[in-house]
Amino acid sequence: MQTLQFLLWRLAKGILVVLAIVILDFFLIHMAPGDPASVMAGESGATDEAFVQQLRVKFGLDQPLTTQLGLYLWGVVRLDLGFSHRQQMPVLDLVLDRLPATLLLTGAAFVFSLTLGVVLGAWAAAHKGRPLDRIITTVSLVFYAAPLFWMALMAVLIFSVWLDWLPAFGIRDVGGDAGLLDRTLDVARHLVLPAVTLGLFFTAVYVRITRASMIEVARQDFVKTCRAKGLPERVILRRHVLRNAVLPVVTLAGLQAGQMVGGAVMTETVFAWPGIGRLMYEALIQRDYNLLLGVFVVSAAMVVVFNILTDLVYRMVDPRIEVSR
Repeated sequence: MQTLQFLLWRLAKGILVVLAIVILDFFLIHMAPGDPASVMAGESGATDEAFVQQLRVKFGLDQPLTTQLGLYLWGVVRLDLGFSHRQQMPVLDLVLDRLPATLLLTGAAFVFSLTLGVVLGAWAAAHKGRPLDRIITTVSLVFYAAPLFWMALMAVLIFSVWLDWLPAFGIRDVGGDAGLLDRTLDVARHLVLPAVTLGLFFTAVYVRITRASMIEVARQDFVKTCRAKGLPERVILRRHVLRNAVLPVVTLAGLQAGQMVGGAVMTETVFAWPGIGRLMYEALIQRDYNLLLGVFVVSAAMVVVFNILTDLVYRMVDPRIEVSR
C-alpha cells in the first residue's frame, strides 16, 4: 500500500512537471526566429503576404500566444498532440512510430554503458594506483571529453569506411524479404555503432563514479572486519564493497537514462537512425512547431518515468531505504 501511494504521488508530481515543461518549451519555441507559415510559403514559391497570412489563419498562428497555449494544453490533457501539417499526420502517430527505434538505441546504449562502466570501475578500484587503474581512468577521461558528434564520425570512418565491418547508416538494409532471424541480425549490425558511440560517454561517467564509490566503501570498518576474518579479497570486493558502492551508480544511471534521449538527437542524425531524436532535428529545421512540441512532451514524460523507476530500483537494491513522498 505504501509503495502504491508513493507511485501515485510521484505520478501526480510528474504530470505537473511535464505540463510545466510543455509551457516553457511552448514559449521558447515561439521566441525562436522564423515563421512556419513563411517557410512553407517560400517552399511553395508563393511569398506574397496575403498567402502567408492565409497560412497563419489556417494553422491558428494568427491567434494570441496565450490562446494557442491554452488550446495546446487542452489537447495534451486529452493525449492529442496536434497535427503536423508538414508531414500530414497526427503528431502522436509520428512520435509513436519513431519511438521504438529510439528506445532500442537508448536501451542498448544504457545496458552497454552501465555494464562496461561498472566492470571497468570495479577493476580500477581493485587495482588502485597500479598501471591498470591509470589506463582505465585515462581512457575513460578521453571518452568523456571527446565530443559525441566527433566520436560518431570517427566510428563511421574507421569501422564502416576503412574496415568495412559495420553499416554506417539506417536501421536495416534496403530491399529483400529476409526471415525473422536475418532481420534481427541486420538490425543488430546497424545498432552496434550508434549504441556504442552513445554509450561510451556514459561509460566514462560510470567508471569514475564506481571507482570512487568503491574506494570510499573499502575504507569503512565493516570491510576491515571482513579482511580480519580472513575472507578472500575477491569475495570482499564482490559481495560487500561493490554491493554497497552501487547505490550512487543507480542514482546516476536513473538520471542519465533520460539524458540519453537528448544525446540520441546527435547520434541519430549522424547515423540516420529513424528515431525521435532525428525526428526532433527534422521538425526544428522545418519549423514544425506541433511536431517539435510533441517530441518534447514525450521526451519529458520518458524522463519522469525513468526517475520513478529509479526510485523503485533503489528500493530493490537497498531494502533499508523506505519510499516516501
